[in-house]
Amino acid sequence: MPQRTRKPSVLRELLDSGAAGGLLLMASAVLALFVANSALADGYFNALHMSFAGLDLLHWINDGLMAIFFLFVGLEIKREFLDGQLATWSNRALPCIAAAGGVIVPGLIYASLNVGGAETLRGWAIPTATDIAFALGVLSLLGPRVPTSLKVFLATLAIVDDLVAVLVIAVFYTAELNVAALVGAVIASLLLVGLNRMKVTRLAPYLVLGLALWWLVLMSGIHATIAGVVLAMTIPLRASKAAPDDATSPLHRLEHALSPWVAFLVVPIFGFANAGVSFAGMTPSVLAEPVTLGVALGLFMGKQLGVFGAAWLAIRLRVACLPVAASWLQLYGVSLLCGIGFTMSLFIGLLAFRDAALQDEVKVGVLVGSLVSALLGAALLSLAKRRLPAKVESAPDLTPQSNKPEGSQARD
Repeated sequence: MPQRTRKPSVLRELLDSGAAGGLLLMASAVLALFVANSALADGYFNALHMSFAGLDLLHWINDGLMAIFFLFVGLEIKREFLDGQLATWSNRALPCIAAAGGVIVPGLIYASLNVGGAETLRGWAIPTATDIAFALGVLSLLGPRVPTSLKVFLATLAIVDDLVAVLVIAVFYTAELNVAALVGAVIASLLLVGLNRMKVTRLAPYLVLGLALWWLVLMSGIHATIAGVVLAMTIPLRASKAAPDDATSPLHRLEHALSPWVAFLVVPIFGFANAGVSFAGMTPSVLAEPVTLGVALGLFMGKQLGVFGAAWLAIRLRVACLPVAASWLQLYGVSLLCGIGFTMSLFIGLLAFRDAALQDEVKVGVLVGSLVSALLGAALLSLAKRRLPAKVESAPDLTPQSNKPEGSQARD
């Protein structure tokens, strides 16, 4: 019987495209820094605080546009867990274990440097995130020197990081709750689940309810971006049982429709609006501030130690195996790139601190930690040699194919 062909996921298309969105994000960050330290600085900062419909422009970007980003992230997480790289334990073991190390160690490093301050300790989650677009953008500059298996490893790890970040935001960065709005959000969520259970495949009803959900979540005190993830979890992946991999399923259609908008508009706008930090009056002593130091060292030291250490342990214990055609040095180089925490780290920093001075320290720490991680990671990967496929170490597949009947993962 001929093998079924599946439509490539957005993740795979991103890998094959050279991660152009990541390069655009880099450019937007550089432009923001230039504008914030030029004669245009006053206009830049004033524009971000212009009010529209009760919210200033920065809030519309961080609460509105970023909800679209989180919707896309949620779709990708659901897709990968049900139909992609995270669908089986044998595939998800290494990136999931490495991601756990990459969350725990940076958080501990930040906390150890801020243990004396209750206010600054709120930022412990800032260095735990990896920016998938930025990191893949760096990898794209290295071309074929980096095996595809490591690109998949990095992208999958970043997706798990995003999932953890969503949970952290929901649990630790929620303001005082508006019970009435929260009840409304729960009702909207149940209606979305009902649409899924009734096998509704038109996107319009989901999007209309999703917009109402976004507004209710915004009013409830929970960060509005969580609405994007909730909506994503209710979008059906399968169009019908007769065609379980039908590319016309609602999730496929929405994911592919959002992809260019997120990569080339939403994320670059967020980067431009939030990366701008004025260095006027700032002295080198800012680098020694607990928040700046905690974020920078958490991203640079914590990520590489946590990701590589956890991956090394998993491979040595034969819970997972080294990615195909990759060397230990290349795996370490990719672990360095995991210290690029730009988008999500900045976002968590804005939720953790309301004080403008602390937000600036976060931005400096994120920029320094991400830049050093990117430069050293790229340098190491450019020098590392690919491992010959014949020497690939293997580990037993802990989820035998014979025990996984075809279509067994066909869930909504």
